[in-house]
Amino acid sequence: LLFGTTTLVQAFVIPTGSMEDTLLVGDHLLVDKLAFAPAGPISKFSLPYSDVHRGDIIVFRYPIDIKQTFVKRVMGVPGYRIHLQNKQVFLNGHLLNEPYVVHKLDYIDSYRDNFPSEPNLPIYPPAQAMLEHNVQGGDLVVPPGFYFAMGDNRDQSLDSRYWGFVPRENIIGKPLVIYWSYEASTDDLSNPSMTVQHLMDVIVHFPTKTRWSRTLRLIHSYPVQ
Repeated sequence: LLFGTTTLVQAFVIPTGSMEDTLLVGDHLLVDKLAFAPAGPISKFSLPYSDVHRGDIIVFRYPIDIKQTFVKRVMGVPGYRIHLQNKQVFLNGHLLNEPYVVHKLDYIDSYRDNFPSEPNLPIYPPAQAMLEHNVQGGDLVVPPGFYFAMGDNRDQSLDSRYWGFVPRENIIGKPLVIYWSYEASTDDLSNPSMTVQHLMDVIVHFPTKTRWSRTLRLIHSYPVQ
């Protein structure tokens, strides 16, 4: 069990709605930790390692606090140029088709939806440094060894726009499957004081609050291009 959870596959739960409607609050995932692991001189020929691609959903250690684990979609890989204009994403000057994205707020925010631009609220120092050193001609240029990640719930996602790039070494793996999905709140899943109450809720309401249609649903990347 120790070998499996540290090397191969690990279970995670989604506590926030930043990846809706791809991933919902209460989705329990199995994450492949092998795919993006550093390949060894021999194992690279026998094990299914892969590079991180645009459109991959990744699980990673939050750069601001590595004790926390985040899940987002990779939008920019090293060397690529990215910017947002009125909520629409342009990659290397090309407007992206993003069927996985939802917009739940109608108004245009000067920073969130027209990025990169002058922040209209406090952002974390790595994001400030990103804006100062990695913007060229109105585009954000992703440097080597880093990735730009965003949530599919684009208007309500704390992502690279606010805390900067994801270092390659922070990436844990990619979600494979939703093995169980239970209707719960963010507070239920992230507040330790709610643990007992949440457990009792599961015992009582397991059949009715389980999202059976999401059980064993495979999680696929989408080619961002």
